[in-house]
Amino acid sequence: MESTVLEKKEVEVKIKAQPNKINNMMQNPIENIESPIINIDQLSVSYGGDKYSINDVSAGIAKNKITAIMGPSGCGKSTLLRAINRMHELNPDTHNKGTVYLGEEDIYKMNPILLRRKIGMVFQRPNPFPTMSIYDNVIAGYLLNGIKLKRREKDEIVEKSLREVGLWSEVKDSLHNKGTFLSGGQQQRLCIARALAYTPEIILLDEPTSALDPIATAKIEDLLVKLKKDFTIVLVTHNMSQAARISDYSMFMYLGELVEYGKTKQMFTMPKDKRTEEYLTGKFG
Repeated sequence: MESTVLEKKEVEVKIKAQPNKINNMMQNPIENIESPIINIDQLSVSYGGDKYSINDVSAGIAKNKITAIMGPSGCGKSTLLRAINRMHELNPDTHNKGTVYLGEEDIYKMNPILLRRKIGMVFQRPNPFPTMSIYDNVIAGYLLNGIKLKRREKDEIVEKSLREVGLWSEVKDSLHNKGTFLSGGQQQRLCIARALAYTPEIILLDEPTSALDPIATAKIEDLLVKLKKDFTIVLVTHNMSQAARISDYSMFMYLGELVEYGKTKQMFTMPKDKRTEEYLTGKFG
């Protein structure tokens, strides 16, 4: 009996002696992510009232990897994605607890325009600006924020960005035509080029292939795998097969909670939580 009490006290002493280590492990459920580019720290987001769309989410996002966020409709995955570059604040009733760090910087203390230059966003449906040419769509971030560039600089940014998304050879002879005349897949690649042109560190994508056919989807997936060499990519998807094909890490969210977060291969073969297993096997979704 006495030895059991002593052992318990020894454990308590060890816990008290290493609070920082324990807190860091709780905040970053993937222990082998060293120096994550994004740290989400106990983040909760509400669009009004006391009901939270996401609740007490903590995670580190690995640099130059693809992280997929999965879960059934209404689970909070798009809210989490938008909170990473504060797009959720476009709703005037939004309030949140906790924070997100980009490197060492608290994003909620940053200028939102500068933040969104570092963290670009691509939405579910292709949304090129309808009154702009393909050329102007690519450099829209500069035009809309009053950043003046020389013509040579614009030309270089447009060509480089379109080449990065594999669109240059398809549109180089029609750069001054409207972007809305492109196919759905081409429009989405144009939107990705528009995000890349602003030289972000991170690209957020909210179900970027849900409105595309299988051929266009495959092109976008191949593109994202190539882009992770230079960018960190966070992707919301309803398509579990897509997450399995292209992501390095996966999050599973349910009812606003981050249920499980791990390497994609491990999660899909040996999920740790019963709810994750039931979602991946189609018992709900």
